[in-house]
Amino acid sequence: MKIAIDAMGGDHAPEEIIKGVDKALTAFPDVDFIVAGDQDKINPILQASDRVQILHTTEVISSHDEPVRAVRRKKDASMVLAANEVKEGRADACISAGNTGALMAAGLFVVGRIAGIDRPALAPTLPTVDGKGFLLLDVGANADAKPEHLYQYAMMGHVYAKEVRGLEKPRIGLLNIGTEEQKGNELTKAAFTLMKEAPFHFVGNVEARDLLDGVADVVVTDGFTGNSVLKTVEGTALSLFKMLKASLMSSTKSKLGALLLKNEFKQLKDKLDYSEYGGAALFGLNAPVIKAHGSSDATALFHAIRQTREMVQKDVPSIIRQSVEQG
Repeated sequence: MKIAIDAMGGDHAPEEIIKGVDKALTAFPDVDFIVAGDQDKINPILQASDRVQILHTTEVISSHDEPVRAVRRKKDASMVLAANEVKEGRADACISAGNTGALMAAGLFVVGRIAGIDRPALAPTLPTVDGKGFLLLDVGANADAKPEHLYQYAMMGHVYAKEVRGLEKPRIGLLNIGTEEQKGNELTKAAFTLMKEAPFHFVGNVEARDLLDGVADVVVTDGFTGNSVLKTVEGTALSLFKMLKASLMSSTKSKLGALLLKNEFKQLKDKLDYSEYGGAALFGLNAPVIKAHGSSDATALFHAIRQTREMVQKDVPSIIRQSVEQG
């Protein structure tokens, strides 16, 4: 198996990206890597291995670049080179922590879309109280959606939850403003009608307040709403820890208490860290394309590689393709 990595994308590239690759080289002896980026910056960090090939380039797509224009004009950018390795069959999947819009464009224009999937969906796994997590899609690949798009998201999420996460009967929920069937706007009402006749286990409408309680294994919504939920969950977790830290540092007594509970707080922080689950997968493409968090450190990149490896092993795109063909 070969995975192509954009070494220059993300806030801490290339150092943390390459350190993540180094960890994966030890953990996954069945995976080889194609690393796209500046070899003068990569070589001092990368451990010597005949399982890593470097595609040298100094061209990078930045966070300020207009996504589609950058992918079309910067043919030698590290992200585009990584995606092209997948297109040409030299890699089985690719990962980038860089510009999200550019990676979606590279996925569409370079890797290509599965026939029958109208629009790809961007899907991270978010934490739940029980530690199992849930898949949320779409979180921004498409701001708008039609009912049939939400149905396709649900089907792709079902395949991933079953094949990669090992859930025998994944619970599929439709994000809405209430649990009753008649709730919501025209989009959610029409999507509900489609999903209740679907071959997957549809549990109906779910509310945002119940997501972290694990009300469903896969939650489906349009990209605008999904991105808002994602940013809210992330922002709330960060704010809570800031407030907790301020309270615990407010007096000598509270500082002593914090010291005694240090390990428990570390466990709680890890449980709320969705990078532990891997990156956000772009479902609906011909091969796995994974968007790692922009602030990914070596551990987060390692988990994105683990997730990508599992998707390649289970051949998730082929199963999605078969599901589309079977209707």
